[in-house]
Amino acid sequence: MKYPAILILSLALLSGCDRLSERMGMPDPAKVLAEGKAVGGACRHAGRGLEDCYKLNPRADKAAVYEGWKEMNEYMAKNNMQAVPPSLGDEAAGHAGKRPAETEAAAAHAEPAAAEGKADAPKKDGAKPAKDAH
Repeated sequence: MKYPAILILSLALLSGCDRLSERMGMPDPAKVLAEGKAVGGACRHAGRGLEDCYKLNPRADKAAVYEGWKEMNEYMAKNNMQAVPPSLGDEAAGHAGKRPAETEAAAAHAEPAAAEGKADAPKKDGAKPAKDAH
C-alpha cells in the first residue's frame, strides 16, 4: 500500500520538471536553436555578413545563427531574391546585444551627466551654483 502512494507522489512531482528548469533560468535548447536560426536568417536577408551578425548578436548561439544564415542564403539563391538593406543602419549597431531596458537606462544616466557638465548655468529653483571650498 505504501509503494503505490510513493510512486504516484513521485510521478506528480517529476511531471513539473520542465517548469522547474524554466524558473531556474536554464534555456530550452529548441528555443535557443529557433532564435539563433531566426537571427541568422534575418541577417542574411538584410545582406549582412556572418561575422557582422555574430558581432551584432553576441548572445545568440553561433552554430544556430550559422545554420539560419546558411538556410536563408540557399533559399535566396534558389528563389533569386536580393538582400533587403536594413532600414536602421549604423544607429542600431551601437545598441547591439543590449536589451531595450538597458539602452533606456544608459540614456537616463547620460542626461543627468550632461546636466552636471553645465555647472555654471543657474538652477531652475533660483539657487546659485555651489562654489568649491578649498
